[in-house]
Amino acid sequence: MAEQTHRIGILGSGNIFGRYVTGLARYPELEIVRVGDIDVARAKQAAADHSIPAWGDDRGLYADDSVDIVVNLTPPVHHARTIITALEAGKHVYVEKPLATTVTDGEAVLAAASRTGRVLGSAPDTFLGSATQTARKAIDSGLIGTPIGASAFIGHSKAETWHPNPAFLFQPGGGPVMDMGPYYLAILVNCLGPVSTVSAAARTGVPERTVTAPERTVDTIEVTIPTHTGAVLTFASGVIATTQMSFDVWDSDLPYLEIYGSEGTLSLANPNHFDGDVRLRRHGDGDWTVLEPALELFGAVGTREQSRRGLGVRDLANAVEGGPHRANAAFAFHVLETLCALEGSAQQGGSVTLSSSCERPQPRFTV
Repeated sequence: MAEQTHRIGILGSGNIFGRYVTGLARYPELEIVRVGDIDVARAKQAAADHSIPAWGDDRGLYADDSVDIVVNLTPPVHHARTIITALEAGKHVYVEKPLATTVTDGEAVLAAASRTGRVLGSAPDTFLGSATQTARKAIDSGLIGTPIGASAFIGHSKAETWHPNPAFLFQPGGGPVMDMGPYYLAILVNCLGPVSTVSAAARTGVPERTVTAPERTVDTIEVTIPTHTGAVLTFASGVIATTQMSFDVWDSDLPYLEIYGSEGTLSLANPNHFDGDVRLRRHGDGDWTVLEPALELFGAVGTREQSRRGLGVRDLANAVEGGPHRANAAFAFHVLETLCALEGSAQQGGSVTLSSSCERPQPRFTV
């Protein structure tokens, strides 16, 4: 399929903005033409720093006819409103995770995409990288036999030590479930299919956190959401996954993510990264084997390249061109509902049955 030029307007010029600019630069056909922010001065500075030709407030971005794809990097609590506004302005939209912060808002976003006929995609896009695609290929090829179980472990990102104001991570819409959970759930659903039920328990570890980041703008933040959650997820396939999602575990030797089958185990690298070793150990093997990547790397492992973003935007542009859409809205909504059900189970007690489902995304590797 011939590639066409897509004109990108980035909404929001905060902490992750530079990662998208750097990642999108890998694709000459994805041209950033405008940056919009409610803080116009910040948008102007971002445009100057990255040689982006136009800048202004959010309304200016929606009204700019030269923009056909909006990359939405606003805080999660603003996702639903800004997505719908962009869709109704005739733009295709790729949004940072999560798709929304509630199921109701997520449903409104899906309805807006359907109503406007625009393409909507959502992070996380790390499941499109070589690591998860390699794991998916191993599972689909039967290397671990029939999948039986999985485990996922989220430790603290130590945001207080590097983010100038991580308050949003400890408020509704944040926390380990909504902040880091999407990366892990997207990988699990990509590899194992949709989730059917969840059961969880949660607590708040420390009610106030001290911020030590060198360029901090606040000294302390109040914690208003649970920061330590344990859960059991049952997939429609029958696979049972156990998860621990915590901003209270600063150090651990637990693996990020493992998938257990009737004939072996897969161990995956950091789900927040596109690439990394995928290790296989079949029953009877004397040691782990590192699998050959199923496709080319997005960036060099162990470098800052693993922090850049943009593969999901290329995926959305591919869908606009008529190709497969992997990080699509239905997939993102199912991940969102799973995470919301997890929070709901922890708050109310008991198991929660999901109402949504989704297809496993088409793999990127060639069989």
